[in-house]
Amino acid sequence: MDLFRTKPIDQLLQEAGDKEHGLKRALSGTSLVFLGIGAIIGTGIFVLTGTVAANYAGPALVLSFIISAAGCVFAGLCYAEFASMIPISGSAYTYAYATLGEFIAWIIGWDLILEYLFASSTVAVGWSGYMVSFLHDYNIIIPEQLCNAPINYIKGEGWILTGSLINFPAVFIIALLSTLLVIGIRESAGFNNIIVTIKVIVILLFIGFGLSYIDTSNWKPFIPPNPTGEFGNFGFSGVLRGAAVIFFAYIGFDAVSTAAQEAKNPQRDMPIGILGSLLVCTLLYVLVSAVLTGIMKYSELDVPAPLALAIDSTGEALKWLRPWIKIGAIAGLSSVILVMLMGQPRIFFTMANDGLLPKKFSKVHPRFRTPYITTIITGIVSCFFAGLLPINILSELVSIGTLLAFTIVCISIIILRRNRPDVHRPFKTPLVPWIPLLGAAICLLQMFSLPWETWERLLIWMGIGLVIYFTFSIWRSRLAPKK
Repeated sequence: MDLFRTKPIDQLLQEAGDKEHGLKRALSGTSLVFLGIGAIIGTGIFVLTGTVAANYAGPALVLSFIISAAGCVFAGLCYAEFASMIPISGSAYTYAYATLGEFIAWIIGWDLILEYLFASSTVAVGWSGYMVSFLHDYNIIIPEQLCNAPINYIKGEGWILTGSLINFPAVFIIALLSTLLVIGIRESAGFNNIIVTIKVIVILLFIGFGLSYIDTSNWKPFIPPNPTGEFGNFGFSGVLRGAAVIFFAYIGFDAVSTAAQEAKNPQRDMPIGILGSLLVCTLLYVLVSAVLTGIMKYSELDVPAPLALAIDSTGEALKWLRPWIKIGAIAGLSSVILVMLMGQPRIFFTMANDGLLPKKFSKVHPRFRTPYITTIITGIVSCFFAGLLPINILSELVSIGTLLAFTIVCISIIILRRNRPDVHRPFKTPLVPWIPLLGAAICLLQMFSLPWETWERLLIWMGIGLVIYFTFSIWRSRLAPKK
């Protein structure tokens, strides 16, 4: 029983070129950049900006975004090398299979299922809140019983019934986008391009019109002093704590790598998609945070919709922009859900091709050339979680899985450079091993800053995965010795 058998890179490349049984190559570099922006810009810019400014960093929120972006770029450079070298739709799972072995690949694949499933459900619940609020502004009222989770978890009290039936808007948006993903990747990418354009225009409107209402006194002190000496309570430690929270605003660029097998020219386009989307989003984050903390005092921004609050504070002058901010948020969250729902079936697809999941998971629709069975399964499971669970329960399970994936990718780059220096690398991560080591260190630091309850849930999920691996996957693997 060889737990660390690796999948030959030559075999991976051969599978990537299988046009008859593979996925349809329809994505350009521009489409991949839009996919990345679609996955990244969501709750981070529309919610977390206010939370971090008010509680940790003050106007130095700008520095928190820059520090966090640096950590993401380190991991992004490693993703770009792998995605150009191994253009397969399995993302970190495939990279680990080629370098660290099947057992580690299974762990990261099972971990990615946790990330993408719960990420799409989490954002769908946020989408529901914005949509209900937007409709309310036009006197269209959705009963509370149909837009909230029927169960909740309160620390110290346990699970309780809320009296609601289902979060119907969250279920609706997942079902709609899952249907779109079954129809085709080109159609899905086209839809994503439209909604990404909408939310970027709204963000640029906020930046452009907000510049005139900046009061520079709101930026003083730029780094608020730490009143208690406690780590993270403003001061420079607050900037670092803010960067740790803001890190999760960048989650999503790794979803670009799951589309590698559908890129027209993955060797060229994958680095463009990953690094291009990170660059654009970092620039937008920095500009929004500067304008936001310039319009309003940072201490007043701890609200669910800080951008809308900032617009309200300008009086009647920019009142017309408020509904557009909500439209931008709805569009932003829609594209995040779309990309998360797109990423998960492609993880299933690749693991099934390797024999680690049932063969049916690798079936491609004969007409649309999409992994339709896994897309439907993903949609149903995501609908279940989004319709029944509150956002706080869902969101706790997303971050730790993402950081674990980033860490393994960074370490894998170092191992593969040593073990297979001869492999053609269209894109190379610079300054190896230092860039990958910095990326892994930052991700591990973030993981250990998460509460113990999050680790407990991760361990339970991994325990379930290990049972499946040792009772099914290890014996069905395509790399298992033939009897």
